[in-house]
Amino acid sequence: MNILDKIIADKHKEVALKKSIVPVSQLEATVLFERETISLTNTLRNSNTGIIAEHKRRSPSKAVINQKVSVQDVATGYEKAGACGMSVLTDGKYFGGSLDDLLLARAAVEMPLLRKEFIIDEYQLLEAKAHGADVCLLIAACLTKDEIKSLSTFAKSLGLDVLLEVHNEEELHRSIMPSLDMLGVNNRNLKTFEVSLETSKSLSELIPDNFVKVSESGISNMEAIKELRPYGYSGFLIGENFMKTDDPGGSAMEFIRKLK
Repeated sequence: MNILDKIIADKHKEVALKKSIVPVSQLEATVLFERETISLTNTLRNSNTGIIAEHKRRSPSKAVINQKVSVQDVATGYEKAGACGMSVLTDGKYFGGSLDDLLLARAAVEMPLLRKEFIIDEYQLLEAKAHGADVCLLIAACLTKDEIKSLSTFAKSLGLDVLLEVHNEEELHRSIMPSLDMLGVNNRNLKTFEVSLETSKSLSELIPDNFVKVSESGISNMEAIKELRPYGYSGFLIGENFMKTDDPGGSAMEFIRKLK
C-alpha cells in the first residue's frame, strides 16, 4: 500500500464516524453555510503573482514542518503579504490539521480559503462550506471519473470553486470536465515523493485554456515561477517554503515583493 492508499482507507473510516456524530442538517444550519464565497479562480485570473500560500504543520514526507505558529497569525500574515488565497490542510492523522484551522483562518481573513483535504464524499464538501471554505480540492489519483463529476457538480451547487489535482497524463485525460474551475498539476510523484517541475511543463499544453492552471509542490523560488509562467500557469501553491520559517507571513511577503 502506498501512502495515498493508506490515507484514503483511513479517510473512509473517519468520514463514516463524522457522519454519525454531526448530521448534515447541523452543518447546513451553521452561520457560514449561508456565506457568499469568494472565487479563487477569478482572483488568480486577475493577479500578477498567483501565490496560494499554505498552512501545513507536518506531512508524511517531511514529518514536522512547523507546530509553533498559530493558524490565525499565518492567515493574517499571508493576507498582508498579498497572497491570492490560502490553502488550509484539514487532515489530522497525516498532516496535523483540522476543520478548526479552517474556521480560525476564516475568522481572521477575507481572502479565498481552500480546504485541502482528501475528499471522497459529498459530506466533506458540506463540512468545507460550513467551516468557511471557498474552494475545495479534488485529487484525481483517488477518485474515479464519475466521482470527480458528482463531487465537482455538488461543490459547484454549494458555491465552491473546484481545483482538481492531477499527477500525470492519464489522470488529466479522464478528469477534464466543465464542472471544474482550476486544474492543478502536482509536481510530486505520490508514490516516490520525488518532485519535478517537468510534470507541470509537459502537462500544460494538454490543459484547455478555459481552466486556470495551477502548479503545486516543489515551488520554492522565483525561478520556478518564472520558468512555469510561459506554460500558462497563473496559480502557484506554496506550502513548506513559507511554513518551515519562524514567520510564514513575513517570508511570504518577501517572496511576493520580489516576484512583483
